Amino acid sequence: MPEYFWPAADDRRLLGTRIDRLDGPVKVAGAAVYTYDLDLPDLLYARILHCPHGAARITKLDVSKARAMPGVEALRVIHEAGSEVRWAGAEIVLLAATDERIAGDALAAIEVEYEVLPFFVDGEDVEGAPQKEDAGGETQGDPDGAMAGAAVRHAGYYGIPQVAHSCLEPHGQVCRWDSADEMTAWCSTQAVSALPNQFAERLGVPAANVRVICQYIGGGFGSKFSVDRWGIECAELARAAGKPVKLLLEREWELTIAGDRPSAYARIELGADAAGHVVAWRSRSWGTGGLGGSGSPPLPYVFSVPNRAHQHTSVPTNTAGSRAWRAPNHPQACFLTLSALDDLAAALGMDPVEMLRRNLALTGRLEPIYRQELKVADELMGWSRRWRPRPERSQVGRWKDAPVLHGLGVSVHTWGGRGHRSNCELSIHPDGSVEVKLASQDLGTGTRTAIAIVVAETLGLAVKDVKVSIGDTRYPPSGGSGGSTTIGGVSGSTRRAAQNAVEELFARAAPELDAEPGELEVRVGYFGVRGDAGRRLSWKQVAALVGPSPLTVTGVNPGPGPLNDSGVGGVQMAEVAVDVETGIVRVEKMVAVQDCGLIVDLETAESQVYGGLTMGISYALSEEKILDPATGRMLNVDYESYKLAGLGDVGELVVHMMTGPGFDDRPVIGLGEPPVISPGAALANAVANALGVRVPHLPLTPERVLDALDRALTAGKEEA
Repeated sequence: MPEYFWPAADDRRLLGTRIDRLDGPVKVAGAAVYTYDLDLPDLLYARILHCPHGAARITKLDVSKARAMPGVEALRVIHEAGSEVRWAGAEIVLLAATDERIAGDALAAIEVEYEVLPFFVDGEDVEGAPQKEDAGGETQGDPDGAMAGAAVRHAGYYGIPQVAHSCLEPHGQVCRWDSADEMTAWCSTQAVSALPNQFAERLGVPAANVRVICQYIGGGFGSKFSVDRWGIECAELARAAGKPVKLLLEREWELTIAGDRPSAYARIELGADAAGHVVAWRSRSWGTGGLGGSGSPPLPYVFSVPNRAHQHTSVPTNTAGSRAWRAPNHPQACFLTLSALDDLAAALGMDPVEMLRRNLALTGRLEPIYRQELKVADELMGWSRRWRPRPERSQVGRWKDAPVLHGLGVSVHTWGGRGHRSNCELSIHPDGSVEVKLASQDLGTGTRTAIAIVVAETLGLAVKDVKVSIGDTRYPPSGGSGGSTTIGGVSGSTRRAAQNAVEELFARAAPELDAEPGELEVRVGYFGVRGDAGRRLSWKQVAALVGPSPLTVTGVNPGPGPLNDSGVGGVQMAEVAVDVETGIVRVEKMVAVQDCGLIVDLETAESQVYGGLTMGISYALSEEKILDPATGRMLNVDYESYKLAGLGDVGELVVHMMTGPGFDDRPVIGLGEPPVISPGAALANAVANALGVRVPHLPLTPERVLDALDRALTAGKEEA
C-alpha cells in the first residue's frame, strides 16, 4: 500500500485554487431535484395535526370523519385520547391523501379536545423554572483570591436566545415501498448512510432493504441527522396505503419543532492585572434547548484563564428539543466570553485587540495562529488607525449631536473539524473515464467539487474528467455532515483511493516503459519515468492497460490519519453604524480571517466563510424564537416575523484564508462551522464601542438598543 500524503505546495496543481462548483449550472438552471421537488406516480401528500398547547392531556379524539373522507388513503394516530403531550407542535395524527387540499380538509375534520396542563417556556427565567438541573462545572486555581488581587474587575450579565435552524427546505422525505419489506426513501438529510438503520429499527425490516437518496438538500445546519417521528410515520403511511407518500413540514412547524440552537445566559465576573492580563474568571450560566435543557457552553471560551470557576444550570422547557446548530455551544460561549472581555478592556481603557494579544498565551497551541490572524485582520479593517475608545457614558445628550454613531468590534473563535470515517470506490474505465462513488451528501458546501479536485489532482486529470456520484446508500458508506467533518472525511477517502489507483496503474505501465513502478510519476495527462521525457504514456494509453473491465479500487479514511487534522482559529472584526434615534444597527463591514489547514478549493472555502458571516449577522441582529408564555407556542412562525438577514443587511464582507507555513502545510481541516461563531460577539462589541454602553442580549434589535441608551442616559444624569 502507498504512503498516503498530500502533495507539497510546489506540486499542487488544483488544490487551493479557485474552481467553480460542479453543481452550479444545474442549480442555477433549476434542474436540481430536491426532496421537496420530487413527484412520483400515485404520490400521496401527508399532513400532521399538531398539539397547539405547551402541555396538555387529550380528552377527546375522533378521527372517523377524516378517515372516511374521499381521497384520504391512510391515517395514523400518534397520541390517543387520555395521553399527555408536552410541547406545542407535538404530533397527534398524521394522514395521507391524494392532494394537499384534501389532506388539509381532513385535518380540519378531526375532532380533538384538550385539558391544558401547566407548562414553562421562559428559559431565561432560571429562578422561576419549575425544574432545573445542575449540568456541571469546574474550578481551577484560586479564582476568589485572584479576583481579590486583580487591579481591574468587571461584572456583567449577557444573554443569547434560542434560534431556529431555518432550513429553506423543510425537514421531510418521500417514502415508497418497493416490496413488502423493501423501501426507498428520498430524504432531506445530512446523514445518508445513517438513515437506513434508523428506518429499519422502527419499521421492522433489514437495514439492507432500505435505500436512502439525497442528491440535493436545502439546508441542514445540524438539524437533519435523524429520520424523526414524522419520517417513520411517513413510511408507515406509505406502507398502509401501498403508494408513495410525501411529508415535508409546513413552515410554521419547521420553525417550531424541527430543532433550534439552545439559549445561554450568564453572569460573569473577571479580573485583570494593570497590564491587561486576565487573571481571574467566575461565571454562572444557564440555558435551555427544550425538555432536555441545554449543554454547558465552554466558559471561558478560547482563553484558559488560570484561576477560574464556572457552573452551569440546565433549564428544561416545554418546547421541542434542541439540535446541533452549526458549531454547537460555540456561538453562545463566544458571545458570552468575548463580550465580557471587551467590557474588561473598556474598564482598563485598553484597545481590545491589544488586550487579546496580551492574553494569547492562554490559547495554547493556537497562539501563533491567532497572532498572525489578528495582524491580518487589523490590516484589512484598518483597526489600529481607526479604533477609538468607547465614549464616556456620562456625556448626557451627546447622541443628539451625532445621531449615527460608528464602532468597531473584534472576536476570536476555534473549532475541531477532524474528518470522519469515509469509504469510496473509484473506477477507471478502459476509455479513460473516471467515476468515484460515496454515500456522502453535499449540504451546498461544494462536496462534489472537492471530491473531483482531489481525484483529478492525484491522477493528473482535469476536474471535468471526474464523475462524482454521491447521495445514495447504494454507494460506499460515508459519515454524516456534522462537526465540519465532511471535507476531511471525503478528501481523505478519495485521496487514498486515487493513490491506490495510481499504484495499480504504475504496475501496469512499468513493463510498457521498461521501468520499475517506483521509477514512475504522474503528470498532467501522462504517466512517465521521472527525468526521462522520452518514456511516457498518455492517460488514454495508461487507461487502456486496465483491460476490458474497469479498474476499481477503494479508499477508506479511518478518521485520524495523515490526510486530515483538527483545530483551527479564526479572527473576525466588525464595523457598525448605529442610528440612536431608531435603534437600528447597520453592518458596514465585516472582516473574517480564517485557517483550515490545506484548502481543497479556495472558492468554496471562501464561500463557506461568507455563508457563516451572513448567518452570524442574522442571529446577531434579528433571529430569536419568541415563545408565548400564555400558550407555549412560538409566535414568530414565518419569515415576515422571524427575520433572516438579506443582502441589504450584511454590508461589505471581506474574507481572508490563511495559507503558507503553519497553515496549508497542515492536512485538511473542516471549515463549515468556525465562521459562524464570532459574528454575534464582534457585532455586539462594535455596538458597545459605538454607543459607550453594552447591549447585553442578542439579537441587537432596535428595541434593545434604545433600552440600553435609555439606561445609559438615566445613569448619566444620575452621575452628573
